[in-house]
Amino acid sequence: MTQLAEAVAMRAGPSADAASCPDHVDVLIVGAGISGIGGAYHLTKQCAGTSFIVLEAQDSFGGTWLTHRYPGIRSDSDLYTFGYRFKPWTGKPIATAAEIRAYMSEVIEENDLAQHIRYGHRIVSANWSSTEQCWTIVAERTDTGEEVRLTANFLWMCQGYYRHSEGYTPDWDGMAEFKGRIIHPQTWPDDLDCAGKKVVVIGSGATAATVVPALAPSCAHVTVLQRSPTYFIPGRNKIEIADTLRELGISEDWIHEIVRRKILFDQATFTRRSMSEPEVVKEELLAGVRAHLGPDYNLDPHFMPSYRPWRQRIAFVPDGDLFKGIASGKASVVTDEIERFTETGIQLKSGQTLEADIVVTATGFNLNVLGDIGFSIDGEPLDFASTVTYRGMMFTGVPNMAWVFGYFRASWTLRADLVADFVCRLLGHMQQHGYRSVVPRLRPEDAGMELLPWIDPENFNPGYLMRGMHLLPKRGSKPEWQHSQDYWTEKDELPKIDLNDPAFVYTS
Repeated sequence: MTQLAEAVAMRAGPSADAASCPDHVDVLIVGAGISGIGGAYHLTKQCAGTSFIVLEAQDSFGGTWLTHRYPGIRSDSDLYTFGYRFKPWTGKPIATAAEIRAYMSEVIEENDLAQHIRYGHRIVSANWSSTEQCWTIVAERTDTGEEVRLTANFLWMCQGYYRHSEGYTPDWDGMAEFKGRIIHPQTWPDDLDCAGKKVVVIGSGATAATVVPALAPSCAHVTVLQRSPTYFIPGRNKIEIADTLRELGISEDWIHEIVRRKILFDQATFTRRSMSEPEVVKEELLAGVRAHLGPDYNLDPHFMPSYRPWRQRIAFVPDGDLFKGIASGKASVVTDEIERFTETGIQLKSGQTLEADIVVTATGFNLNVLGDIGFSIDGEPLDFASTVTYRGMMFTGVPNMAWVFGYFRASWTLRADLVADFVCRLLGHMQQHGYRSVVPRLRPEDAGMELLPWIDPENFNPGYLMRGMHLLPKRGSKPEWQHSQDYWTEKDELPKIDLNDPAFVYTS
C-alpha cells in the first residue's frame, strides 16, 4: 500500500473543503462502503462526464469495515470474490477489516475518487418531485449539525442492509441486575479489557466464530452460548493455486481472474450439492469440524444443526482457529436457552448457571431498509414494503432509484458489480433517448401475479431477515419481479435486461 493510500485509510474525517456539497448532481451515491466505492469507480469508467457525489454518514470510508471494531474482525467471504472484479486481491483470502480498508483506499487513490466523497453527511430525507423530475436530499453535517440541501437526478442506494448504530440484542429478564458488562460486537468499546475475565459469547454465527478465537488466549475462559448450532467450514487461510501461479510469474490480473473463477465454480458446486444431497454435505461439514476437535469430542448437540446446509449462511473458520480454542480448553460451547440474567451471570432453562464478568451478545443485526431515510414522492411518504422489487434492484412506483442488496450464499460485491453495470447501462440509455426519469411498473401481463415475501424463508431464513421481512418490498412469481440470490444465473441475465421492456416507464 502506498503512503497516500495509507493516509486515506487512516483518514478520520472530512476537511472543510471536502465537506462542501454541490447544489446539483446527476447521480448521488449513498454510502462509502464496499458497494458505494465500487459504484463510484464504475461511474467514472462507464459514464464519463456524469457528475456525482458519494454521501457518507461516517467520518471515513469502509462501511462495515469501519464501524465494526470488535476483536478479530475479518471477512467471512474470500477477498478474491468479495474484492472488486477490477482490482486484484493479493493477500490471504480471509482478510482483516484493516486489510480490506487498505484495499479500498487504493481503489480511491488510484481512481481519484476522494474528490467525490463527502464524509460526515447523514441523509435525513429525500423527496422526489414529479414536476422537477429530480430528488431533493436533505442531509445533516455530523460535525456541525448544519443542514445541507442538494438535488440529484438519480439515487444509487449503497448503504447496506443493517443499522450501523446498534445491533440486535434480545430483551432478556434480569439484564439490568447483571453486575458485569453486556456488549454487542457492533458497538465494541475501546476501553473493554477482557484479560483474565470470564466471558460468555451469545450466538453461533460468523461474528461469534471471529470473536471467540480472538478473546480466548487472554481470557480466563470463553463460553459460546447458543440456542441452536450452525454449520462451519474450517480450512486453511490460503489458496494454493494462487501461490503456484505467483511462483510461475503469472500477473496478478490473471491470478485474480483464475482464482476467482475457481472459487465461484466450487461455490456453485457446493450450493447445488447442498440442495440435491444435503445429508452427504452435512456429513462432510461435520467431518471437517471433527478433524479439529478430535474423534472423542461429541458433536451432538453443539455442532449438529437441525436444518439442511445453506438455509443460513455458513461461516468459514480460517485455519480452524475457533476449534483450536475449544480443543485447548480455553473455550467451550453450551447449547441451551436463557432463562434470565443474574447478578453474576446467566441462568439457563436447563438449570445450569454460567458465571460471567462480560457478556457479548453476538445476536445479529437490526435490518435497516434504505438507511432510515425519510423518503417521499411529491411529499407523500414512501413505504417500500408496499412496492414490488424489480430484480432486487429497483422498486415499483419509485422513480430514478437503484438499490444494492448483495448475495447471501456468495460474496456481496459480486452483485454490487453486476448492479453497477446495470445502473450505468440504464443511465446511458436514458441519456441517449433524452429520458429524465424511469419508473418500474407491473405490466398488464403481471396483473393478478401472486405477491410473496422478499425472500422465501424455506430457502434462506437468518434471524435478521425473519425479524424485518415486513419492512422489505414484495417479490412476484416472475423472474423480473424477484431477487433470485443466484449469482450464477444473474451474471448472465442482468447484462441482457431489455431496457425497452414495458416494465420500465420513461418520461422525457
